[in-house]
Amino acid sequence: MKVCILGDGLVSLSLANVLINNNILVDIFSKQKIKKKNKNRTLGISESNVEFFNENILSIEKLLWNIDKIEIFSENFKEEKILNFENNKNRLFSMIQNNNLNECLLKQLKKSNLIRFKNKIPNYENIKDKYKLIFDCDLNNSITKKYFFKKFNKKYFSYAYVTVIDHKRIKNNIATQIFTKNGPIAFLPISEKQTSIVYSFKGNQNIKLNDLINKYNSKYNITKINNSDCFELQSSDMRSYYYKNILAFGDLIHKIHPLAGQGFNMSIRDIKQLMEIIKEKLNLGLDLDNSICQEFEKKTKHKNYLFSNGIDLIYEFFNFENKINSKVISKSIKYIGKNKVINKFFIKSANEGIIV
Repeated sequence: MKVCILGDGLVSLSLANVLINNNILVDIFSKQKIKKKNKNRTLGISESNVEFFNENILSIEKLLWNIDKIEIFSENFKEEKILNFENNKNRLFSMIQNNNLNECLLKQLKKSNLIRFKNKIPNYENIKDKYKLIFDCDLNNSITKKYFFKKFNKKYFSYAYVTVIDHKRIKNNIATQIFTKNGPIAFLPISEKQTSIVYSFKGNQNIKLNDLINKYNSKYNITKINNSDCFELQSSDMRSYYYKNILAFGDLIHKIHPLAGQGFNMSIRDIKQLMEIIKEKLNLGLDLDNSICQEFEKKTKHKNYLFSNGIDLIYEFFNFENKINSKVISKSIKYIGKNKVINKFFIKSANEGIIV
């Protein structure tokens, strides 16, 4: 029983590990030899997804930096918090560096005789009968361009700037997000002496990032601002998740604004759902076929669409709040944030996704 994965990103490697752990043969196709990921890129992983990783993929506890609280500010409201999220019982979520996760996933795969790596992504006609299922996690190949081009797209006319700052040692377990007039900037701790920065800046690419980091930094004694990366921001939702035995996956089916750090978490929840469907088939002694693609779309598409639009709504709300400079709105947000029921709902949604 053999499947293949197109693409070599973190979602592809995570999916491959889950599949081989269930004794499914996997071929991974990538455009070139798999390289290390950029050291500036980081991920936030929800507690429920950490548990899934540890139990079904590999233990990542040693790679994680725990976040106990998120404090949210608005530039209009100066230094006063407008929202505060924390979990008194456990960590709220964890940060992990992309390159460290990538290295561990690859190392785990290379131990298995159920995996093969191939350096060229083929045309569909060349592989359609060789594999029971084809998982397309690649945004730019001939199969994607031919079968998965119909999307609901939105451009934010913004760019995400990501970097890591080095600073003097502090107890560093509180994440901070500030909604500025030009977009949200997040300070995401990754160790006692390092913090990841993600600034979604509305406008052109020519900004003085170091000056802006220093402007909004209120607690770090910065010793170095490392080189930054920049990419254009847009969101998208795939109209159809599959074509015959090809299942679109990862960022290909949903791409969201990074303000809540939920993109990778959505994909891990998709892997959970996919594996439930596959395991049910295997337990019944059934073969893998395109009915899995149909069932996956049926069970995930509406949830992903609602979640993606929820993130977009949050972005637009704070964008509107900054435009009109309304303290009435900010005070209303603070009141909502103090409501324990609403607070728990947001934490649960970020941790587990939308349950419907």
